[in-house]
Amino acid sequence: MPELIKRTKLSGAVTPPKIGTLVLLAGSSVMAMNIALPVLPEIGRALGTTQANAQYVLTIFLMATALIQLFVGPLADRFGRRPVLLVTSAIFIAGTLICIFANSLEILLIGRVLQASAAACMALSRAIIRDLFVRSKAASMIGYVTMAMTVLPMVTPLVGGYVGEQFGWRATFVVLLIVGLLILAVVYWDVGETHKPVRNPISEQVADNISLLKEPDIWGYFLCSTLASGAYFAFLGGAPFVGQQIMGLTPSTLGMYFGLLAIGYMLGNFISGRYSERIGIEPMMFGGSVFGTLGTVMTIVLMTYFTPNAAYLFVPMMLVGLGNGMTLPNANAGALSVRPELAGSASGLGGFLQIGGGATLAILAGNLITVENLAMPLYYIMFMTSLGGGFIASWMYFRAKRLRRA
Repeated sequence: MPELIKRTKLSGAVTPPKIGTLVLLAGSSVMAMNIALPVLPEIGRALGTTQANAQYVLTIFLMATALIQLFVGPLADRFGRRPVLLVTSAIFIAGTLICIFANSLEILLIGRVLQASAAACMALSRAIIRDLFVRSKAASMIGYVTMAMTVLPMVTPLVGGYVGEQFGWRATFVVLLIVGLLILAVVYWDVGETHKPVRNPISEQVADNISLLKEPDIWGYFLCSTLASGAYFAFLGGAPFVGQQIMGLTPSTLGMYFGLLAIGYMLGNFISGRYSERIGIEPMMFGGSVFGTLGTVMTIVLMTYFTPNAAYLFVPMMLVGLGNGMTLPNANAGALSVRPELAGSASGLGGFLQIGGGATLAILAGNLITVENLAMPLYYIMFMTSLGGGFIASWMYFRAKRLRRA
């Protein structure tokens, strides 16, 4: 059993949550994001809008996810993890019901904004891990939890594609409704409080959060995770168009190929869980950025010099997933350890930058790619963000070496 910082009763809680609960919480937002990807073109046709507008089902969700994390972190530091998770789980269920019965794109997008409250589960699962484990163990535990979590986004595109083909796009949101009810029940019965609520004045908490922004290390971790995941989110914004409009893939086949990316991500998280404590956070971040950049280079070469093929697109993306699986748990654990007493705020701010940057890249990729340019702008966006993450990771690596010598 990993060494725990605390296992006492805090704020009336019974016990800290089980690992399986943290896996479900961490994966809920990704499930809500991924399950609709294979049916985006069908949503556009059913609601009488363009394919470009249908992409907002993804990008609006990402933007709302980013904004929500700015607030749930400080709220969880102030009131505790448990009450924030209970409220946001209920909001997720309400948003899913709106999506099921939406008769226009505008109504559907309102539901997606409310569904983005699942971001609290993703952000606070990391904060709970940091509440319970020391810095090096936190990176390993985040890696293990995320490795198990990747089974969910690996399966959900398959489920979304199959259910969408058999029962229509609304059925994918029925699946999410069942998931939302399960999450609410699990939070109620298993998530004991792990953080003692802070009752200091709001002005003092705001000052603490502002002071967090003045830490140079936290910006290094944030920028590394944001840029490293940028390739992934740009890919999410463009891959449905590429798969169906350029390669002619069915929704279920497209969902199957998305599983390759999740396999790479799961392997990267396994490596993080296995070696982060032994090798160190910064070297793992740097190694992950190398794999991610290599994957995007392979994609550019294959899609430029050979006839576009699903394998040429998705197989190299396994390396991008592998790199993200090595980089993100370590960058997140590093950011949460700069000021452990503000782990919730740090997790929320990091999630805002990571998901907000991803939403921007997804929108950019969706607007730039066409059948005529064979989606080449998408691949160059992926390469530039991966390379940028590599530069930041190398800076953090050499900075950590200098500090250790000092």
